[in-house]
Amino acid sequence: MMIEISEIYLSSVIGRSVINSNGDRIGILRDLIMIPGEVFPEVSHIVIKARSGAKILPWSEVTLFTHVVISTGSVKPHGLTEYLPGVGDILVKRDLLDKQIVDVDGAKVVRVNDIKLGKLNHKLCIFSVDIGFRGLLRRLGYERFGERFARAIKHDIPHAEISWEYVQPLESNSSRLALKIARDQMNEMHPADLADIIENIPIQSIRTVLDSIDAETTGETLYELESDMRNLVINQLDNEQITDILEEMEPDEAADVLSDLPGQKAQELLDLMDQEDAEDIQELLEYEENSAGGLMNPDYLRFTSNITVGQALEIIKVCADEVETIFYGYVVNSNDRLEGVVSLKGLIMNPPETHITDIMEENIKSVSIDAELEDMLETLAKYDLIAIPVLDTEDKMAGIVTVDDVLAHYLPQIIKIKRR
Repeated sequence: MMIEISEIYLSSVIGRSVINSNGDRIGILRDLIMIPGEVFPEVSHIVIKARSGAKILPWSEVTLFTHVVISTGSVKPHGLTEYLPGVGDILVKRDLLDKQIVDVDGAKVVRVNDIKLGKLNHKLCIFSVDIGFRGLLRRLGYERFGERFARAIKHDIPHAEISWEYVQPLESNSSRLALKIARDQMNEMHPADLADIIENIPIQSIRTVLDSIDAETTGETLYELESDMRNLVINQLDNEQITDILEEMEPDEAADVLSDLPGQKAQELLDLMDQEDAEDIQELLEYEENSAGGLMNPDYLRFTSNITVGQALEIIKVCADEVETIFYGYVVNSNDRLEGVVSLKGLIMNPPETHITDIMEENIKSVSIDAELEDMLETLAKYDLIAIPVLDTEDKMAGIVTVDDVLAHYLPQIIKIKRR
């Protein structure tokens, strides 16, 4: 029967002696082979360094796991199975210790300094990872000295551990040990945080992050990256994956991504995309990048003049996922001429039976399709707008430009000025 195991750190046991029930030394503990478990990742075998080479012992045959590891029976080194590393093997020391991981709760990349193990359902499992200075001191054998020194200067060495529930490993093999809660939270992260993570991990780990998030989240993350890094990430994907991502993006954002790619590559991707999506993006690519035409989104909340407030709210419920913003709805006639604009607040504040033309604003502020950044920013700021309609050369509604699209072009300049 196995002896109960309290929580123990990997650094406390790796390199310790492994002995059999007779007290004979078999070798030293070299590593632990991990597999996905019912709750946490669990140890399937221990890897022993013996004189005759690396050996493995099933976890079920370990009876004590503290500063000394004891196996059941009187097994000798030559009686153990030789360890032949497999391509898909996950070793806790080799593949996790000192490696970068994503702390999905803190939305950052951290390094694993130690690993806390513990017993659950008769299995040895990974409970958490230590990412702090205390973990480093423990590895070096100076944790007690560090605590005495900290007390002397009246400070504390903080514990900095992350439960395995919130860990996303970045190695392709070890990522299989991530729990569902971590994978789900990767998709819930803000795209800007995911972009920061991608910019701070090795190139070979980028694919692991992308495989952990859905196409829509990947598209939003790509848009947050600087163009050079964005193109580097795209090169990690095949054309089919890229087109799936582009089709999930807002057309104006997809156009920005494609405009930074070599022309031939961009055309290849457009040819593979859904025809309607490709046409919307192709049209945007024909305008100057920083013009209203280049920045606009052709998908907007569109109303006709013969509906009520209640009907307009129903349209919003159906179309909300397909448009960039629902703060404004634009009343357009059959010839795509802009007749008025209504705010979401106006719709909510009026009775459902109110005719939309009774609450729409007819004095509409707009910009031409070739308007420059300064013109758009001035109009948005002057009239305190979140979005502004863009009219083509025939004064027809072509799309909208949102304030965040315009500000995104000014923020890098502002940041540079502040740093000076």
